Amino acid sequence: MTQHDVTTIGYQAATVPGFLAALRAARVELLVDVRAVASSRRAGFAKTALAANLETAGIEYLHLRSLGTPADGRAAARSGRHDDMRTIFAAHLATHEAREGLWRLEGIVKSGKRVALMCFEADFRECHRLLVADALGERIPINVQHLIALHE
Repeated sequence: MTQHDVTTIGYQAATVPGFLAALRAARVELLVDVRAVASSRRAGFAKTALAANLETAGIEYLHLRSLGTPADGRAAARSGRHDDMRTIFAAHLATHEAREGLWRLEGIVKSGKRVALMCFEADFRECHRLLVADALGERIPINVQHLIALHE
């Protein structure tokens, strides 16, 4: 079986130029936003602005809301209860909505497109995007690289 490359990235401490530079360096073709709510207080990272910024770098944008963390999981993550967030998100991954999102993501990755999964947290170990990548890896063989957005 073919192994597919998938990257993940968080924008927590990044600037837009540094974020785009990290994606370009990894030759990402499609950024998959796995936030439940694609808004941000950080300039340039809300859905519409992010899609426009990515377009300037030749990178496509897709928001897969169904792979976002439910509100109680986001609250747990914000308060540093990452184990609780993981438990809540694992239960969410069992829902029909999340399984549909994973199926769609699987098809995109299998098409050969270079994909990056994006969420807020800088540290992938504290973010549900790692759990999304793990769930995808249970479906198809993937090689995951965790990018660090630059602070340019």
